[in-house]
Amino acid sequence: MSDTANPEENPDETAKSAPGDRATEGPLDEAEANPVRPYVDLGGVKILPREGLHLRLEIEEGSKRVVAIGLDYAGSTLQVQPFAAPRSSGLWNEIRAQIADQIGKQGGTTTLREGPFGPELVAEIPVAAGQGSDGTSRLARFIGVDGPRWFLRGVIAGEGAINTDAATEIENLFRSIVVVRGSAPMPPRDLIPLRMPATPATAAEPGQS
Repeated sequence: MSDTANPEENPDETAKSAPGDRATEGPLDEAEANPVRPYVDLGGVKILPREGLHLRLEIEEGSKRVVAIGLDYAGSTLQVQPFAAPRSSGLWNEIRAQIADQIGKQGGTTTLREGPFGPELVAEIPVAAGQGSDGTSRLARFIGVDGPRWFLRGVIAGEGAINTDAATEIENLFRSIVVVRGSAPMPPRDLIPLRMPATPATAAEPGQS
């Protein structure tokens, strides 16, 4: 059972939002993960390799730092970002409202619904002309999980935003992510540092953000 079983009736923005089985089924904290599994270490997150998974590092042009991890899998894309969070309270309820506000200002629409990770936003986002889309908008699902001292945000696009079977596959990928918060003090909402994988064998492609 989710900590926020009925999101529309939950007035507490500081409450943690996560599946009831998060500590065993993921997304996992580093302390909860199996240390012998062959994870790709990207700093703030670890990704479990699987057949057909392509990894992209999203780079901020000015600072050249990695600001997000892009995962292409089974016809879907999943962008993930780990953030520092307070030990006893969550960020997703507050951040979710801010995302809805931002998309609304862009001329898009959002619908709040209960998903496998708790409350999520299904967004219809306008697409600018010339961005390679046949339509004038694209669908995306914004998901979030509050863990111990961290918050993991995901954005699902492609088949996983519209197709139930594809959604299950990309949701399982999100579940398999391990968040490495570290022990250094960090202000809540700060991005947990991400980095290139240490082993060149993992095909990580840099992208621009």
